[in-house]
Amino acid sequence: MAEVEEIRGCVIRKDLYYAVDDHTWVRLNDDGTATVGMTDVAQNLAGPILHVRVKKVGTVRAKGKPLGTVESSKWVGPIKSPISGEIVEINEALKEDPQLVNRSPYNRGWVARLQPSNLEEELKDLLSGDQAVAAYQEKIEREDIKACEHLEGFEI
Repeated sequence: MAEVEEIRGCVIRKDLYYAVDDHTWVRLNDDGTATVGMTDVAQNLAGPILHVRVKKVGTVRAKGKPLGTVESSKWVGPIKSPISGEIVEINEALKEDPQLVNRSPYNRGWVARLQPSNLEEELKDLLSGDQAVAAYQEKIEREDIKACEHLEGFEI
């Protein structure tokens, strides 16, 4: 199991790379692809998610551009890509159960898999491990983000 830290109940996995300001994460896969998703902090801020719409497989996204959108009862907004690349797979399960993002933001609730185009360079801008935890600690305190609440069956 991944090493985690909790800040106001929000889970930060130390084995992922984070774009803290965009509340997204990247996991590097053995096949050279990268899985992207929303953080526990993001799902908490959004509340129960009603819809997740992701761009089509084959779409090329630049870092910081939307991979798709997420809609909850209190928020509609973009899921910004933390890296550049081509979408090679989308999480089809989110069409039937968008609250997978709420219950399992780092596992079953992933959003898309990308074939990175500039990974080595762009990883320098992302944070992982203790650096990510420290950045989230500072952001949560500065923005006074309320404690994370988790749906029944929450998975790290």
